[in-house]
Amino acid sequence: MSEEFGSDFVTIIDDDGQEFELEVLDTMDYNGQTFMAFLPADMDENDPDYGIIILRVVLDEKGEEVYESIDDDDELNDVYEHFMAILFDDEDGETAE
Repeated sequence: MSEEFGSDFVTIIDDDGQEFELEVLDTMDYNGQTFMAFLPADMDENDPDYGIIILRVVLDEKGEEVYESIDDDDELNDVYEHFMAILFDDEDGETAE
């Protein structure tokens, strides 16, 4: 059995038909829903639009996972804060205060 190391990537297509490749940072279950955090894989880190992208994972009518944006700013901020706690706890090995 071999294990592969490295990042996972997904390609999403937005409502305008544009494709984006995203690097998966983490997945989190929160408030009965699943969320995923990504970084743009095809964007320069110095680009002003570069940053963490958080999407909700939902099942479509075929039972397949699809990603949708979080339109509620309060919910997005709440989910973002939880992701930051998880990501920085993993990096530091310590609990955020």
